[in-house]
Amino acid sequence: MKKLWINVFAILAFLVTLGDLILPGKIIAATQMPAFALESVRDGKIVDSSVFKGKVLLLTFFATWCPPCLEEVPVLIKLHGDMADAGFSVIGMSVDQQGSAVVSKFVEKKAINYPVLLAQSKTTNDFGGIYGIPVAFLVNKTGNVVKKYTGYINHTVLEKDIRSLLN
Repeated sequence: MKKLWINVFAILAFLVTLGDLILPGKIIAATQMPAFALESVRDGKIVDSSVFKGKVLLLTFFATWCPPCLEEVPVLIKLHGDMADAGFSVIGMSVDQQGSAVVSKFVEKKAINYPVLLAQSKTTNDFGGIYGIPVAFLVNKTGNVVKKYTGYINHTVLEKDIRSLLN
């Protein structure tokens, strides 16, 4: 009987791990988005999270040297451009250690149309620790984080999830 329970727990552990792999955008319990006040790479001004109140947000932690992060930039540009008028914004949170000059050049080169801020260690800690990039958090109009995405996520998945919160 004891061996049966061990096998059941092993199978459950495997299924949970498999679920994490095949459902990268799994739903997490809604929690209030951590507040932040971070430097914009465009002009050095401090951007406070309160300016996004009432909007649906996709906060994405990235680095300029990260291949999957580079791959998702055109997707994020399109999403931001297509839905900004509907109350949506992408917010890029750079974890680059080289400072704003490097990230600013990247933003200009890629023609990024959404706010890009320099994340601080407090910011990454407030979001539960960022241990891999890209990682993104979907925030609803009331400021609750409703979904976490790890790694590159397909445009259609993101668009569907965002539109469901805008309606």
